[in-house]
Amino acid sequence: MIVGAGIAGLAAALRLHRAGWEPIVVERAPARRSSGYMVNLVGWGYDAAEGLGILPALTGRDLGVFTTVMVRADGRPKFTVPPEIAEAAVGKRALTVFRGDLESALYEAVRDTVEIRFGTTVADVEQSTAEVRVGLSDGTTERAALLIGADGLHSGVRAAVFGPETGFRVDLQHVVGAFPLGGVPEGVAEGSGTTFIGPGRTAAIISLGPDRSSAFFTYRTGDAGAELERGPGRALAAAFGDLGGGVPHALRRLAADPAAAYFDSVSQIAMDRWSDGRVVLLGDAAWCVTLFAGYGAALALSGADRLGAALERHGSDVPAALAGWEEGLRPEVRKRQALARTGMHRFAPPSRAHVFMSEMTIRAILVPGVRGLVQRGIRRANR
Repeated sequence: MIVGAGIAGLAAALRLHRAGWEPIVVERAPARRSSGYMVNLVGWGYDAAEGLGILPALTGRDLGVFTTVMVRADGRPKFTVPPEIAEAAVGKRALTVFRGDLESALYEAVRDTVEIRFGTTVADVEQSTAEVRVGLSDGTTERAALLIGADGLHSGVRAAVFGPETGFRVDLQHVVGAFPLGGVPEGVAEGSGTTFIGPGRTAAIISLGPDRSSAFFTYRTGDAGAELERGPGRALAAAFGDLGGGVPHALRRLAADPAAAYFDSVSQIAMDRWSDGRVVLLGDAAWCVTLFAGYGAALALSGADRLGAALERHGSDVPAALAGWEEGLRPEVRKRQALARTGMHRFAPPSRAHVFMSEMTIRAILVPGVRGLVQRGIRRANR
């Protein structure tokens, strides 16, 4: 039984089915959802996509690399970062796709072989040494050899088995919003993206053509809960309504369809263990490295792939398989969570002085000698 039909849940269904299991996936949402923000598959993520057999489906959806223009508040350019720098840093084994496209590739790979029940979630969980009894919200009960909670940051499985979210969630005091733009955004040249970084906030508009353009916003706040209550339209308009360039177009698009946005607090999950008997958490439900890490989708795919491999190695000894899986994965999760915490200042600098230093760092990367050092550092981080 897999709870959650996002990247982690669908990848787990695909990998476990190939390992001889018979997964059932339940998803709280009434239908498939599509999120418009971009995810990078490098290192472990690219390897897992290749191992799961979904690279052919993703290649045609690869957004590639593009020119990034750093802009002032009114949208006027400051300086340009050419795509060759990013391409040289990540190497050939890399893909950039929309999250919705990645989920679609996974869904198409499992839809004919795995049962998926939408509009359904877990109501209660009981387990013995031999099985897990899962009561579902539709009134039915399933018995399974393994329950996987792949239901995100606000995991219901985690709450039912491990305790309230407040015991594990670490609030990083930021809010993030991301959504697709549909058509080409105004004020941004096609084939490029603009990024504004100011004290406590970042706004990025990506213009890669119809159905390939998106917006990303993040800002620091002392009360993320209050911001979430306002909703994405009001909150992002208040935080970024003074900006020019492509931002006004993005905010108008958001006002017309606020449900299309991913809008949440920036939080990590810190747990001493990700499994309890025959129940295991996967992806954001277990660790949530945050969008600041830029590696969440990669860890979701790799975590699912490695879970399947561990279950194959240990056969019927599910607890041993889960323990070995966690031991191999935890160091990388710790590393990515730490990188996200130390990298927050890049997305929401505390002061204008920090903005200036950040810009000087980016400008330095354009210098050939420094560029090579940065590229090698990025490659090492993504191994």
